[in-house]
Amino acid sequence: MVLKAFFPTCCASADSGLLVGRWVPEQSSAVVLAVVHFPFIPIQVKEFLAQVQQTSQVGVAVLGTWCHRRQEPEDNLGQFLEGLGAIFSHEPWLQLCREKGSTFWSCKATRWQGPTAPGAPSEDQVMIVFYDQRKVLLSQLHPPAVLPDQQAGDAVAGAMGLAAVFHTVARSEVLFRSDRFDEGPVRLSHWQSDGVEASILVELAKWASGPICVLLASLLSLVSAASTCWVFNMWPLPFIWSKLSTCEQLRYRMEQLTLIFSPQKAENPSQRMRKANMCVSVLLDVALGLTLLSWLHGKGRIEQLADALVPVADRVAEELQHLLQWLMGAPAGLKMNRALDQVLGRFFLYHIHLWISYIHLMSPFIERIVWHVGLSACLGLTVSLSILSDIIALLTFHIYCFYVYGARLYCLKICGLSSLWRLFRGKKWNVLRQRVDSCSYDLDQLFIGTLLFTILVFLLPTTALYYLVFTLLRLLVITVQGLIRLLVGLINSLPLYALGLRLCRPYRLAAGVKFRVLEHEAGRPLRLLMQINPLSYGRVVHTYRLPRYGCHPTHSWGSLCRKLFFGELIYPWRQREDKQD
Repeated sequence: MVLKAFFPTCCASADSGLLVGRWVPEQSSAVVLAVVHFPFIPIQVKEFLAQVQQTSQVGVAVLGTWCHRRQEPEDNLGQFLEGLGAIFSHEPWLQLCREKGSTFWSCKATRWQGPTAPGAPSEDQVMIVFYDQRKVLLSQLHPPAVLPDQQAGDAVAGAMGLAAVFHTVARSEVLFRSDRFDEGPVRLSHWQSDGVEASILVELAKWASGPICVLLASLLSLVSAASTCWVFNMWPLPFIWSKLSTCEQLRYRMEQLTLIFSPQKAENPSQRMRKANMCVSVLLDVALGLTLLSWLHGKGRIEQLADALVPVADRVAEELQHLLQWLMGAPAGLKMNRALDQVLGRFFLYHIHLWISYIHLMSPFIERIVWHVGLSACLGLTVSLSILSDIIALLTFHIYCFYVYGARLYCLKICGLSSLWRLFRGKKWNVLRQRVDSCSYDLDQLFIGTLLFTILVFLLPTTALYYLVFTLLRLLVITVQGLIRLLVGLINSLPLYALGLRLCRPYRLAAGVKFRVLEHEAGRPLRLLMQINPLSYGRVVHTYRLPRYGCHPTHSWGSLCRKLFFGELIYPWRQREDKQD
């Protein structure tokens, strides 16, 4: 039987002593965590291991002996180490030894209860696997990706074995808090033997984080309670809040800040990683917003932007007027119904005139509005982008009205033509059963249907042309707003902290391990070096991506084309189950 002994590289040069670790019988593996040095009292070692086991809930025990022959006369020490098996009984009993000034290692695993003669010891072959204890302790092992069926069993078995090793090292962190400077009865060698890693700034931050989190959580709860006041819930305010991207973004940031400043500790590494990603996302958002704020308030850019806004709105209205005048003539040489063309053109020109009057009425207040919008950048770049999206929606409200008028008129004619087409075929739509049934019509009904069908067919090109033009304009506005929402969603959902760990400390996000052969000679134990394989950047984003807020366009290309063809309204802010056209 081949046993695997996971040995930390930091203990390869340690003095002789006892091997302390955990035995994993399912994997036939021994995970060595530390080396206990001389002098020691066995009863004190057992009490110390019992305390560690009670704290960490890991079955830590003495697995065997470690002999590092640095001097020549060490025969008495070797005999003494062999006799420790009677005091610290463990099955199997490991004996690792490293020769002086060479890379030669010897390893034995002795079993006193084996298939041989009763009472006679039996030895198993041992494979030594070296691992970096610090990296394994700080890393988080992720389950393997989806593999083919023939490889799934082996991948699951290997992942379970690695998970046992990573879990043992991670749960035994209490064992690594003692170093060689401690005056305790047990002296250990592990990755922090030369001193426990600490930072004064980190300790001060931990000490101050508790009261600060409680204070900020109280302030956030007050803001949340104020936002639920009945004044803000009076109609139509809830309807307006649900349609503004700014309110959705502020609500999303409030939820994130509430989770970040929650005094409750994260229960698992996934929750800690989520909190860290949210914190970095908020900090980066605020930093970008302050950068935008400093840029806007420098060299009078606010005034320049306010002065350019009204001429741009006038230019857009002027171009729309030219477009309507072109449609009221003979666009592209098409023969339009002149009466309907003039009615629709004058109707839309009147709306543009109202819109220009509204813009000029608001012109004295535009500079102050732009100043407050720029000041909102201190809340984050995403808030400024959301306000920009809402401003675009307000400035293009007349285009949205044109689109709704054209779509409703076009949809009415399409529905009328489809109903009259069923009349010619002797069919009708059964509203109760939601199906098409046969029906017999008299002569008067067929005559009136023929007249209506002819009128709608000849009026359809004029209506369809107006609908096509305003739909293209509406899709252009939706595309611009979609790009802004995409940028906001990217800042909100991108796991920046996890990507930073993958870039700077790739071992923290482990996808698996790889083994490098150090020694493979006859008569000597096989020695391997375990190295951590980091997660790919794509899998890091997929695993730790933060949830996005609000409603997003969920139309497929097929459903979008169908809606456009039949004249159904496109609401990009509605979810699929909420659309009722």
